[in-house]
Amino acid sequence: RAMGGRRDRFARRGLGRGGEKRGLKEALTAEVVAEIAALVGAPVEEWDFEAIEVAARREALRVAGLAVARRFNADHSDHAGPSLACPCGEQARYVGRRAKTFTSALGDLGLERAYFHCDRCGSGFCPRDRALGLEGGSFSPHALRMIGIVGARVSFDEGSGLLHSLAGIDVPAKQVEREAERLGREIADDERRVVEPETDREIPPTLYLGMDGTGIPMRKSEIEGRAGKQEDGSAKTREVKLVTVWSAEGRDKEGVPVRDDGSITYSAAIESAATRDTDKEPSAVARRAVREATRRRFDKVARRVVLGDGAEWIWNVAAEEFPDAIQIVDRFHANEHLSDAAKAIYGPRGDLHKEWAHQRCTDLKAGKIDDVLAALAVHSCCEEAQACSEYIRKNRNRMRYGEFHDAGLCTSTAVVESGCKRAIGLRLKEGGMFWTVPGANAIIALRCNRLSGRFEDFWERRSAARVAA
Repeated sequence: RAMGGRRDRFARRGLGRGGEKRGLKEALTAEVVAEIAALVGAPVEEWDFEAIEVAARREALRVAGLAVARRFNADHSDHAGPSLACPCGEQARYVGRRAKTFTSALGDLGLERAYFHCDRCGSGFCPRDRALGLEGGSFSPHALRMIGIVGARVSFDEGSGLLHSLAGIDVPAKQVEREAERLGREIADDERRVVEPETDREIPPTLYLGMDGTGIPMRKSEIEGRAGKQEDGSAKTREVKLVTVWSAEGRDKEGVPVRDDGSITYSAAIESAATRDTDKEPSAVARRAVREATRRRFDKVARRVVLGDGAEWIWNVAAEEFPDAIQIVDRFHANEHLSDAAKAIYGPRGDLHKEWAHQRCTDLKAGKIDDVLAALAVHSCCEEAQACSEYIRKNRNRMRYGEFHDAGLCTSTAVVESGCKRAIGLRLKEGGMFWTVPGANAIIALRCNRLSGRFEDFWERRSAARVAA
């Protein structure tokens, strides 16, 4: 939808109007044709086809870049007078034309723009930079888009290599990092600001909202003094809290709900789920969950389900923000608790603990919670059995798996756990990566935005805001 609109808009635009546009097109075409003809002058059988491909592409982009820069620099209409209004409210005076090299999809472009300076606030600006999306950096809009794409998917170093290999532009890894994080911060701000329901998605009978946390490696300055899971009580990671929404109307051969293609959206950040009694607003995680639920029209579906493991913060958010939703503890997390209890009771060797755990898991799946609790009570002298029993008692209303299965509901958080890996782990947990909180949150926002299919809509809003300004 958004992509089609972009192509139509670009098709309607031109580098000039009327005869100027036709003249530039003809000159550009002639120059490109001449350059490529020189490359393919040898007999076809003697071609190094790959070398010709690379050289022809490079020459075509070079010629196009020269034509664009020539046209740009010949147009002085951005010098509309001796002064312009400065954002501070005073008048900024025209100083002259300033040249700057911008990295674009066509290569480096040397562009000259009218420059105005405000004596009152001491700032200067080029009106054309804002009009064309060049403000605040040295990259063209499409070059920045490409940096965002690689920055969301791979390491900054690998992204730099991909930009060179696939797009023919040279962007050092550190610049990929800075620009990708800058774009990610814009997306994070946009996520907090734009919370309109997504009316282009159909409303399914049931929607699932899952929450989970996953740790990512941090720089020492970000974890100093924080309690963690290391033997000495220190921390090496900070927890990213992920909110996932999806539908699962499909069924596999056994009748188990299967997530619907294209239905998953993600929103995540390193942020707190804690609140104090004196706080007037919900926690940052709760607000994020509400925003994502609003976008997905969670309140409009017939059945709303919140899925999670046994983490208390998940159920606090569910109770406060989605009180009428069905709450389900992931069945496989419950099975893990029973398996751990079985190993503690019978020891990790042999088959006895496996047989006991299998029977308890079968009972739990069938909704026989009292039978499971009775079997655990026999081993009440075992600390792990006591802990498992307490876990089940605390969550028994969320473990009515027999009822849930009969109602056709999903009882697994596999989609959420997969989201932790897909949206967070694959990008932020590679070897040698250590993050700051701002840097991690920027890349998380960028990655979640793209995986959720929202990047084009964000880009449209970004372009519209620039035009409006």
